[in-house]
Amino acid sequence: MRATEELLTSGGAEHVSLDKVAAAAGVGKGTVFRRFGSRTGLFQALLAERAAQLLYAIHQEAAPLGTDAPPCERLLAFLGALADLSRRHFALIAARERACADDEFADPTYQGWHTHVRGLIQHVRPELDADFLAHMLLAAFDGELVRRLTAEGDRPRYRQSVRDMADLMLGPLDRL
Repeated sequence: MRATEELLTSGGAEHVSLDKVAAAAGVGKGTVFRRFGSRTGLFQALLAERAAQLLYAIHQEAAPLGTDAPPCERLLAFLGALADLSRRHFALIAARERACADDEFADPTYQGWHTHVRGLIQHVRPELDADFLAHMLLAAFDGELVRRLTAEGDRPRYRQSVRDMADLMLGPLDRL
C-alpha cells in the first residue's frame, strides 16, 4: 500500500497499475492481485487504512467524535476530521472515486461514513431526509473538489465552509 501511495503522490492515479505497484513494492504482480483483486480494490484498501483511525474514534466513548458527545458535536467533529483527512489524501480519494465510478457508494469506507452521518442527522433533525442530506454533506469531500478548494493552501477556509454548509442544511448545529 505504501508503494501505491508513493505512485499516487508522484504521478497521479493514471500512473498506478498492479504491475507498477508490484514493481515498486518488490513483489510479484500475482501477490498484489491476490491481496487486492484489482486496482479498485487496492485504492479501496488504502483509503480504508487511512480512514481506520477516524472510524475507530466514532465508535469509542471519548468526545468530540465518540458516543459520549451530543450528536451535534459529534457531527461537527466528524465533518471537521473528514475535511482534514480529505485534504491530506485528496489524490487517493479522487483515484478511488474514479476507480469505483460504477458504484462508488457501495465502497465500504463511504458506506461507513454515510451510515454515521445519516444516524447523527436522524438524531439532530428527525424530520429531515437524513439519507439524502448525508449524501449531500459527503459530496463536499469529493477528491478533485478538495484538491481545487485547497490548492492555494486555504485549508481552514475549506473546513469552515464544510461546517457552514452543514449549518445551512440542518440549522445552526451549535444551537441544536
